[in-house]
Amino acid sequence: MSNFDEHERVLVYPMNLSNMHSRSKLQATSSRRQFLANAGGGLSALGVAAALADSSRNSTSEIDPANPYEPRPSHFPAKAKSVIVVFCSGALSHVDTFDFKPELERRHGQPMPGNENLVSFQGPNGNLTRPLWKFQPRGESGKMISDLVPHIGEMADDLCFFHSLTNKSNTHGPAENVMNTGFTFDGFPSMGAWVNFALGSENRDLPSFVAMEDPRGMPQSGPNNWANGFLPAAFQGTPFSTTKPIRYLDRPDSISASTELASCEALRFLEQQYQDRFPGDQQLAARMASYELAARMQLQVPDVVDLSGEPKHVLELYGADSSNKTKADFANNCILARRMIERGVRFVQLFNGAYASGGKINWDGHSKLKEQYDVHGEILDQPVAGLLKDLKQRGLFDSTLVVFATEFGRMPMFQAGTYGRDHNPNGFTCWLAGAGVKPGFSYGATDEFGFRAQENVMTVHDFHATILHLMGLDHKRLTFYHNGIQRRLTDVHGEVIRDVLA
Repeated sequence: MSNFDEHERVLVYPMNLSNMHSRSKLQATSSRRQFLANAGGGLSALGVAAALADSSRNSTSEIDPANPYEPRPSHFPAKAKSVIVVFCSGALSHVDTFDFKPELERRHGQPMPGNENLVSFQGPNGNLTRPLWKFQPRGESGKMISDLVPHIGEMADDLCFFHSLTNKSNTHGPAENVMNTGFTFDGFPSMGAWVNFALGSENRDLPSFVAMEDPRGMPQSGPNNWANGFLPAAFQGTPFSTTKPIRYLDRPDSISASTELASCEALRFLEQQYQDRFPGDQQLAARMASYELAARMQLQVPDVVDLSGEPKHVLELYGADSSNKTKADFANNCILARRMIERGVRFVQLFNGAYASGGKINWDGHSKLKEQYDVHGEILDQPVAGLLKDLKQRGLFDSTLVVFATEFGRMPMFQAGTYGRDHNPNGFTCWLAGAGVKPGFSYGATDEFGFRAQENVMTVHDFHATILHLMGLDHKRLTFYHNGIQRRLTDVHGEVIRDVLA
């Protein structure tokens, strides 16, 4: 009898039981009776494992290693068909962008009551410091958004804000891991990998999950942000962008097309022979599937990343015509994200900001926040707003969920002796837009200074559970058996924030 309710569907990748118990506990002994006793114990354990595996398979949807990218049904009807994540690496300051606090204006230059001697990540903090950009009411909703991001502000009536997010870590790398994998440690699957594992692909010629680095470099946690972790390798993100082509995809100039074709045919012949001898080898089947996808990508990717056919008004909308090369490159990545969604790519990560000490090329504004953010804001603002507008114009907004995130917020005061704000994981802002969420809506709140989440306090697990729900996935049922535990993106936590669902 199955351990699962008849209506429950847990996604499981088939395991090769022959690899289990690879090291027998049997040791050479002088006693035949002891040998038989040990052998009996080992065989009974294998029998129990096999029985449990069979029971599990009878109530699950298995994934064919030879075709891991085939489309799979969601747990229930989905609001969102695809996801685009815009991730601001370095920790974007919520109190300078989306979380307006009049009391912070009024008490500028005063100690924060009850926290006069607060010591945070990098040391002591000074007095309260008002936002460095003016906040203004935006759209019909009147949402207060700062002049740092005026183009995104124009889209206020389409955005659903989460003002009470919290993170487990106040350090960039682990906090990035939490936001993108649910765990502080390395080695866990990213959100995109979970979605890829659950739903497969809608385009057999392109990856289902793509990660686009900032033109200036990688985020601090690097490939952890799009890794497959302990999920099968087929479900990891494929990193490439308009400025960083897929490595090793093109045929080397020194190898002719005929030579490459002959090599592929020889490889296919050898693999087929091996598969005929060992038809149950799942690793070989998965490897062959990945080779076949790479071959199809050689034909499709050059067309996808070629933006020369984009009309002038689209380039202007995104700011891709800017004389600021970094802004133009990031805008091109935003256009590429839209082109991928149009072609059936299910999950796209767009990173804004790259790892570097001092915040010079990311949002880590410890010492010269105003100077740094004036640079970063111009790069981020128009391209992201252009992406939202373009999705709406093309009829993609209602089926695409746009996620705007960062690893944590920043303090409502300057660090002592500096002109910047320290890390603040106790309360910060992210937003969603598009498929399935209430437009022009705000959920949760920090305290009167933006220091700590106070109303409807949220964890990242809640955030992830809500995103998965919009994709038609029950975060408690999307699991993978690993090291004796049914692992999931939300660990053993998380609740869907139903107040934000349209």
